[in-house]
Amino acid sequence: MTHAIDPSQRLRVTEIFTSVQGESTVAGTPCVFIRLTGCNLRCSWCDTTYSFQGGGWQTIGELLAAVAATGQRLVEVTGGEPLLQAGCVDLLQALVDQGYDVMLETSGSLSIAKVPAAVRVILDLKPPGSGEVARNLWENLPLLQPHHELKFVLADRVDYEWMRDVIRDHELVGRVPLLVSPVWETLPPRELVAWILADRLPVRLNLQLHKVIWDPATTGV
Repeated sequence: MTHAIDPSQRLRVTEIFTSVQGESTVAGTPCVFIRLTGCNLRCSWCDTTYSFQGGGWQTIGELLAAVAATGQRLVEVTGGEPLLQAGCVDLLQALVDQGYDVMLETSGSLSIAKVPAAVRVILDLKPPGSGEVARNLWENLPLLQPHHELKFVLADRVDYEWMRDVIRDHELVGRVPLLVSPVWETLPPRELVAWILADRLPVRLNLQLHKVIWDPATTGV
């Protein structure tokens, strides 16, 4: 049994928008995104630095109403780093209680232990090129469930080999879907695909679909 959710609890929100999933195993699927404000990391290639500060306070009740108004059933809570905010877990539970298909994108630097079981966690491990590899919370890996997904954003061959070793050393093949994205305009996708095929890695290539459809600098998409 979950605890009662206070709909007046407030979270700082950078933006809410409807788009299509740009990555993950459901890339291309219409989705509502709730981007929470604040991040404890400063990845070298971050494309959402505008979410580090600012935003506006909204209650869980207001967020539920905004999601309901879109008519969509898939919702992703993202950031920044959404788990920095104490109310994030309650927001996730409230969305689950309303019958939504809920996703959480998190850097993996904070524990996912309290994330509601029904939520599809997208855990984004940070390779050396991010500048934040030391912040990975490895205790999260045993907490991954079959409906979760593990994501790697890679800038170069060093990042790729690091990922390959992590997948091997932590025996991740077959546990969760493994997602791989090249850093936009840094690692050519064709080069990454060649490495994947040469090593016969059972991973899924993601290409940040939203950056293909819209100008890469566009926000709210």
